[in-house]
Amino acid sequence: MSTWANLGLQDSASPLMEQLIFFHDHALLILVMITVLVGYLMFMLFFNSYINRFLLHGQLIEMIWTILPAIILVFIAFPSLRLLYLLDEINEPSVTLKSIGHQWYWSYEYSDFNDIEFSSYMIPTNELETDGFRLLDVDNRIVLPMNSQIRILVTAADVIHSWTIPALGVKVDGTPGRLNQTNFFMNRPGLFYGQCSEICGANHSFMPIVIESVPVNYFINWISKNLNS
Repeated sequence: MSTWANLGLQDSASPLMEQLIFFHDHALLILVMITVLVGYLMFMLFFNSYINRFLLHGQLIEMIWTILPAIILVFIAFPSLRLLYLLDEINEPSVTLKSIGHQWYWSYEYSDFNDIEFSSYMIPTNELETDGFRLLDVDNRIVLPMNSQIRILVTAADVIHSWTIPALGVKVDGTPGRLNQTNFFMNRPGLFYGQCSEICGANHSFMPIVIESVPVNYFINWISKNLNS
């Protein structure tokens, strides 16, 4: 999760987020190179006194400053397209989770396991445990197995919501009447926090999401306990 003075992206917990961070660094490097080059040219223009009274046109330099940006855009576009297709690819999910956005909480369904359902509300500040995170902890966490392909189906019951987990590189809009889907693969155990990132009303930032990534045998025990209860 994000901490104070955290200027960069969160540490990734999935291969897709790793690729997003690589693309961010790639695009930022190109941006820095352009900024340095343009800054150097502007600085030199201010502090030189070269004059050419007979310069009326310059086809060569115009060709260069037209073709060079196009080449730079290609170096950004190809990795971006590759990443878009990777984010859309869903390969034989092990678990399917359905998330429904309400004002102002989320409800979840594990439809693979005889419809295990529960709602997840933010824990009020005055009810938080000592080690809890204010405005981020919930009363019912999503428990999912690590090292497994997870498919998430997102919709909404009232207005547009957005199911977002930064550490997993997941952001899916929940739209009433539509069912959007995406996938993720958690490669380490832990707690991953998110929030509704759509401006769906006054309290949209108080719709936290908490995923508990556990080994597969722990997940099976959790499922068995919930099926028997």
